[in-house]
Amino acid sequence: MENVARLLKDLFVPIHEVAYMADEPNEELQALGYEGYWPLYFASRSAPLGQVPAEVVDALFYNFAPGEVAACIPSVWDVATPEAVLAARQRGCVAALRHILGDLADSPVIARAAELFTKAAFSAPLEGRVLFAALRSLPVPEEPLAKLWHAATLLREHRGDGHTAALVANSINGQESHVLLALFWDMKPREFGRLDPLTDDQLAEVIDGLHHRGLIDNNGGFTPAGRKLRTNIESLTDALAAPAYTCLTPQEIEELTTDLPPLIQKIKAASPF
Repeated sequence: MENVARLLKDLFVPIHEVAYMADEPNEELQALGYEGYWPLYFASRSAPLGQVPAEVVDALFYNFAPGEVAACIPSVWDVATPEAVLAARQRGCVAALRHILGDLADSPVIARAAELFTKAAFSAPLEGRVLFAALRSLPVPEEPLAKLWHAATLLREHRGDGHTAALVANSINGQESHVLLALFWDMKPREFGRLDPLTDDQLAEVIDGLHHRGLIDNNGGFTPAGRKLRTNIESLTDALAAPAYTCLTPQEIEELTTDLPPLIQKIKAASPF
């Protein structure tokens, strides 16, 4: 089922990521009073948890630079409640998908994908997956497009919680995970945007730590051990995600992988990145 987990990830992640790639979710959150990208990001993504301390959000989100979360949490809750933020985020994401997909937004493919992804999300194990569990406690929308976005978000955060577990199990901290992902994508670490908050000295310290562990060579690239470790982390992430999809029959998986890709291509084509 690991291959299925990777195959389906490529379908539900673009649906979820309109939350970060489209204008409509930001506009809905800005209408609540949020200014700047990061306050609305931390408010909307952590809202299922309720008003928890910054330390909790930092632990769950895992790979933000020191101080990034605390700059926004808990002050974002002086602007709006988690309930209001969740509603605004969903409205914005559904509006974005409807804008991108046009008439396809009401197609039978959307309704069927929403049904199957929801089935998978509610078959996925909760153990050790705090953000996913918080999302699972929320009501499931009835409208098919909203239901599809909600299910895609559930599956994305289920996978994300598992990915964090895979990183922790391999003693990779948050900033190290960014460096290894940059190299995995054939980028230099300084070109990887999520490392921007680090100073040159801080980034050098992270890279030196990976070098001393034999994961990065003298030229700043992967050693064989480093590449193997990063590949193994991805494989473990797939393995931890896979139980969600054992409830789907081969025919249902084929439905998703045959019918959804044309719609996903439209969503990906609309992304600014």
